Amino acid sequence: MTRSTVSGGEGMQAFKKSPWVLHYDASSCNGCDIEVVASLTPLYDVERLGVVNTGNPKHADIFLVTGSVNAQNLKVLRTLYEQMPEPRVVAAVGICATSGCVFRECYNVMGGVDTVLPVDVYIPGCAARPESIIDGILQAVELLEKKRAYMKSMHGRMKDMAIGRATALDAPEILALQKIVYQNEAEMYDDWSLAPLKQTLQDMRKDFETRVFIKAVVGGKIIGSVRGYMVGETTAHISRLIVHPYFWKQGIGTRLVQEAESNFPRAARFETFTGQKSRHTMEPYQRLGYMPVRQEKVSEHRDRVYFARNREGA
Repeated sequence: MTRSTVSGGEGMQAFKKSPWVLHYDASSCNGCDIEVVASLTPLYDVERLGVVNTGNPKHADIFLVTGSVNAQNLKVLRTLYEQMPEPRVVAAVGICATSGCVFRECYNVMGGVDTVLPVDVYIPGCAARPESIIDGILQAVELLEKKRAYMKSMHGRMKDMAIGRATALDAPEILALQKIVYQNEAEMYDDWSLAPLKQTLQDMRKDFETRVFIKAVVGGKIIGSVRGYMVGETTAHISRLIVHPYFWKQGIGTRLVQEAESNFPRAARFETFTGQKSRHTMEPYQRLGYMPVRQEKVSEHRDRVYFARNREGA
């Protein structure tokens, strides 16, 4: 069971005593990697603290990165980070990961890990000592608890949720949420070619020029979004309804669709589509009266179901 399956923050206390760590060597000399391995040996035995080293980002709580960032590992770093469930913590281990070290001015080096990911814990050293790595992991666990408590507190603030128009400044946060949600879709269909997973920040910013984006915000954090655009004179297409899995089954999707529809007063008809297995996406539309109109196969594992409804009184 991963954290993405836990609803309302319940059951998350277990992660405090058993944090799982994902270690990735970006481009180090292996000095820091050897020290990471040393922290797992009987001499230091970080597992006595409940720490488990995992190779699956979907099971990881802490992302432990060694080495500097370059053009070849940039995409890998982001993909691993995006596949980790929230809350998550990034720890940069060693001087190369924290700043890029003497290589930061090289033509193919972008710098430390914080040039592409939000780093929570910096563990200096060349190489970083096992004692420092263990101390950094313990600090990461404390941050995980704070993040978990913050996410749990947001459930108590749902009555203060604000739904309204998003701007291009919200694009990075909406894109990050989109990748989290559609990773669940990709796993469901065993199809990682989904367009929302491949969309870049530049592409999304262009979408803001032609589409209306709606966001749901709790405690300053975007937890849901949907977008829409006119097709012809009387039809509005509503698409990519996303709600963070932590906030499913609270009616947020329905409210987002309603707000999106209200931004198209000239539309007499609304259309959308979703995958045939995506019940959590279908339900908000069906509650509002959307009915299936056709279905087509788009890949070996996935069918696309089209829904539509007419505006009342239109």
